[in-house]
Amino acid sequence: MKMNKRILLFLFVLSLFLHLPSTAQDYFKDGGEPGKTYLLMAHPTVENIQAMKYLIDNNILFVGETEIVGIYYSFENYNYSESVDYIHENELDNFHLQHLTGMLTPENIFSENDFSANFEIIFQQTLGIFFFGGPDIQPSLYHEENQYAVVTDPYRHLFELSLLFHLLGGPQNPDYIPLLESNPKYFVGGFCLGMQSMNVATGGTLIQDIPAELYDIDEPAEIVQLDKDKIHRNYWQEIFENDQLMPINFHQLHLPEDGFFENEVKWRGTTSPPVLSSHHQAIENLNDCWEVTAWSKDKKVIEGIRHKKYPNVFAFQFHPEVTALFEPTDSWLFSPSDQLRTYYDRIGQEGVKFHKKIWRLISKSIQ
Repeated sequence: MKMNKRILLFLFVLSLFLHLPSTAQDYFKDGGEPGKTYLLMAHPTVENIQAMKYLIDNNILFVGETEIVGIYYSFENYNYSESVDYIHENELDNFHLQHLTGMLTPENIFSENDFSANFEIIFQQTLGIFFFGGPDIQPSLYHEENQYAVVTDPYRHLFELSLLFHLLGGPQNPDYIPLLESNPKYFVGGFCLGMQSMNVATGGTLIQDIPAELYDIDEPAEIVQLDKDKIHRNYWQEIFENDQLMPINFHQLHLPEDGFFENEVKWRGTTSPPVLSSHHQAIENLNDCWEVTAWSKDKKVIEGIRHKKYPNVFAFQFHPEVTALFEPTDSWLFSPSDQLRTYYDRIGQEGVKFHKKIWRLISKSIQ
């Protein structure tokens, strides 16, 4: 019996080391560096670091001397040693990493847990945080059975939902005082999954599959017959094998009059240029703490939200962070009958202006 316990303990400790990058960083272990300001990014993959670097280097995102710290949970389904190596090999002195360890379960993410103290320390040392796109959240976390979700990184969701709950609070634990109460102007931004996570963390739910639940169709051949503004990712890829088919779709938004985009983003008009869309899930029930800032053209899919109490907390269902929107790169097809064009050409000059205005607002919100 004692031997079995020793073996189990050994396997547990071994699993911890296997889940940690070989050169994981603890940037905030000694409190960062005096006099410096920091901005957080969750899920700091190489791709997300490259995107942030591009936006900063090309004066699309303005952060001044503020440095970037990527934070992540040790059990996420990503090899963060690749991010460590990328930062080191490219001498990115203004990018750092911080991994967090502890026990997160579906039962403790919306309450005090092993991460609570570290969340507060990191919050006090930073100006804001970005949450990026990614795979489906396990529906059990918003009290639904799984019908259409494909969950590939459950620990990432436990971590990001718990962090967002600590920042913003929610009805899951109404006595908890959100961290933003001590700094209401703290920036929290999300793209795609990031927006969905912000909603779930504050007590909301998700549509698990847009075509099936909103349009009552689930066959790709039927989905691609919808109006293009009702398609939120590219289903042609599931019909034809063609490496030139892009995985995403571009569609326009409906923007409420005298709303967030007019008053804050400074965009005139109730229709946007095309935006890059890559998702099959969307917000279903939205907590009362949020206001809707953008819809799909048919007003069935929420495309933007903003917190009613904290002015610098907002998110988008689309992807303004994709670097190919800002300069011509590879050319792609949407359908077999389409013409090859870059993302940059597909959104046009007005689209570039629209996305840069979004990033100006984000830059302003961080300062």
